[in-house]
Amino acid sequence: MVSRQDHALTGALLAYSILTRLGMPLEEVAAVVAAIGNHEEEYGHPVNDIGAALILADKSDVHRSRVLNDDISAFDIHDRVNYAVEHSFLRVDAGQRSIILELTIDLSISTPMEYFEIFLPRMMMCRRAAAFLGCTFGLLVNETRLL
Repeated sequence: MVSRQDHALTGALLAYSILTRLGMPLEEVAAVVAAIGNHEEEYGHPVNDIGAALILADKSDVHRSRVLNDDISAFDIHDRVNYAVEHSFLRVDAGQRSIILELTIDLSISTPMEYFEIFLPRMMMCRRAAAFLGCTFGLLVNETRLL
């Protein structure tokens, strides 16, 4: 079985190959590769601004469109939570130095508690990434501020 760490390494190597072939300066390639290699939940931390942005984009990606399974009766918790999210928007307010993940969740499909069961480590990574950028991170679910 391939680990998440192996996926991160594969992604970093693939990015290195593509970006160097396209002629990107090695200093910039190194920043992108470091960001990719350090964004997994188990061990990832923002190592640069690119890495912080990657973490925020990747770990806040929750939405109905991510569910590939057509059989609602066969949904696992990940499918159910993603399917319940009808609207997802990462709002960046540069003036307030805040980054807020805004979600609209269909509560007849899933609850905010289920969201936290599977996404709490991701939200913690988002908070660290926002802090790395000198910002605060918040979560707004159905117009209620939770973080």
